Amino acid sequence: MSLNCLPGMETSAISVLKRAVELDQSSRFQESLVCYQEGIQLLLDVLKVKDDSKKVHYREKIKGYMDRAEQIKDHLNKVKEEGKYHEQIKITEDATGFSYETLFKPYIKEGLAEVWVEDPYIRHVHQLYNFLRFCEMLLKAKCNVKKIHLLTSQDEDSSSQQVSALAEIKQSLQTQNVCLDIKYSSTIHDREIRFDNGWIIKIGRGLDYFKKPKGRFSIGYCDYDLRQCHETTVDVFHTKHTKNM
Repeated sequence: MSLNCLPGMETSAISVLKRAVELDQSSRFQESLVCYQEGIQLLLDVLKVKDDSKKVHYREKIKGYMDRAEQIKDHLNKVKEEGKYHEQIKITEDATGFSYETLFKPYIKEGLAEVWVEDPYIRHVHQLYNFLRFCEMLLKAKCNVKKIHLLTSQDEDSSSQQVSALAEIKQSLQTQNVCLDIKYSSTIHDREIRFDNGWIIKIGRGLDYFKKPKGRFSIGYCDYDLRQCHETTVDVFHTKHTKNM
């Protein structure tokens, strides 16, 4: 590792661990655990090239963060085993920093292979693009998704556009060895995303919680972590038995 990279890595480690502590204090334990793990790894990398005068300080810090991460892991395993896990994330009006990558990252693990999406509003063009971005996020994540199930409602005004767009997404996913199963319901109302690793994410607005950008060349048009959001609530549960939709 180059010494020139050290200041940047050190700053990143501090930033990630600060976020871990904030999430920990807000009882957002699954997210905080991911940040603790990332921050600890960054500090371990810094330790490899840090001068001896600061190594003792960093070793003490790492031990403290590792102990806390282990406590959180034990707590999460206990509540998941008891079927009592529930975490709530409130996205405030105009908030940023809630791209699909950021929101779903704590719940995507290497063993994830099958996903169920239940959302009545995958109909209009921007909603279809939202679903496409969600699929892209899964492909880029460190998992091995092979099947995605979508249950949505049919757009009575422009159903041909919806059907055509979803068929194109399905064909495109096939080139990535992912099967998309599409079903329609006229009575669907609730919004829910299930992962076969037991995580259940219920978003009040479904995948459609981003605001329209102010212009085609405005910040947030491309990077959804910078896109403003509508106010909504995200409820996260965990179950040992993921039911098929």
